[in-house]
Amino acid sequence: MLTVKHLFSQNKQLLFGFNDIPQSVLINPSTTLDNDWFVGVPLLSHFHFNFGSSGISTFDLFADDGRDFNDKLQSVIFQLDRSDFFTATQQLDIFSGGFAFGRGIEKDRYLSFGMYLETDVIAYHPKDYAILAYEGNATNIGRVFDVSDFNLSGEMVSVFHVGLTKKVNDKFTIGARGKIYSSVFNINSTNNRGSFLTQEGQNNLLIHTFNLDFTYNTSGIRSLAEDDNSEVSDDIRTLRRRLLFGGNLGLGLDFGFTYFPTDQWTIEASLLDVGFIRHSKDLDNYAVNGSYVYEGINPLFPEVPNGQTAEDYWNEVADNFEELFEIDTTATKYTTWRPTKFNAAVRYSFGERISKDCNCLAEDSGYLNAVGAQLFAVRRPRAPQLALTAFYYRRLFEGLQFKATYTIDSFSFTNVGLGISADLGPLNLYVLADNVLEYQNLARSQSNSIQFGLNLVFGSGQ
Repeated sequence: MLTVKHLFSQNKQLLFGFNDIPQSVLINPSTTLDNDWFVGVPLLSHFHFNFGSSGISTFDLFADDGRDFNDKLQSVIFQLDRSDFFTATQQLDIFSGGFAFGRGIEKDRYLSFGMYLETDVIAYHPKDYAILAYEGNATNIGRVFDVSDFNLSGEMVSVFHVGLTKKVNDKFTIGARGKIYSSVFNINSTNNRGSFLTQEGQNNLLIHTFNLDFTYNTSGIRSLAEDDNSEVSDDIRTLRRRLLFGGNLGLGLDFGFTYFPTDQWTIEASLLDVGFIRHSKDLDNYAVNGSYVYEGINPLFPEVPNGQTAEDYWNEVADNFEELFEIDTTATKYTTWRPTKFNAAVRYSFGERISKDCNCLAEDSGYLNAVGAQLFAVRRPRAPQLALTAFYYRRLFEGLQFKATYTIDSFSFTNVGLGISADLGPLNLYVLADNVLEYQNLARSQSNSIQFGLNLVFGSGQ
């Protein structure tokens, strides 16, 4: 059966390069922040939420347009293909901070640190499974159904991180960030292979042939779903322990650089979440490997004279079908790789700021405007997810900055985003929203996103 989910994107094109916002250093560890130090408001410094779909919108199924729901469902099932995906990503900063330092008068280094909670789920459209569930196999005699269409992974992790930005010279800045991952839960079933085929049988009407290499791995779920106690407080303590490095652990690295060929041109790139998690606790793994043939049971109809009821017959069918497959249930350790992300951008700045006091160029306030382009990619089980963005940045006046983006990605060719960052004394607040043209009817939208946060910022940027 097809399940329509909302989709979350990991692309943060509005935040990337928005140097007035401290959390932009998480997207590129070489980002030079315009402050001496900052402290994020706990649980409020950064929250990211996005939804959408690569192939359809909620409106396609539930629009009040007079069409029969079954017709719309059938259209959606056949419209999507196995490369269409549904995914979910959410990020919440638990705490964050950073400060500039250096050996001499110039503070040429910046240390940033923090901890955040991230959820990431991706499921590809199981087209052959959906067709089989919708039509059955009786009308698909001789058709080979692909088992690999089932492709799913999901996880929730807490991430503790420490990053360092280093100014090499006036033209080049580098940065790196180390991460410790603590998995709260994980589901992984991405390397399935095999087929299912129904043909006309000799001993019965139909013969079903299965060639399966199917695995389904989980960690962190069994103890929460099958524990004997009914106390919610016990589960909360378990989750809290996993958030604080009591779960399955892993390591990761971020890298980035920023290059200034001239005073007005900037080239920057980052590679994020080059890392893994080793799952060795609270495991529940399932595997089916081999070839199986099922011809049903005889007689074909209930043995009424022998006292077998229809219910007894179908129970026997179900039991025989379950016994057919040798499901290997284990607690085998496994490793998952984080969804590595790549960002690259080129930016041109213009419009030097004029001092009102002397009608001359301000001593060092940068430029008022910037335009550029950004490329984003994230590693996914079947193929990278890509996005291309054009953007415009503007300093409206002291303490107020604005950014607009136009993005082409897997979900839309008309994604317009708007973001604003404001400094009210030491308080920095920001709101960034994607696909704002669709806010008038979210049901028609295939993706929407919002980010917001509060920080206390001190130093040269104030």
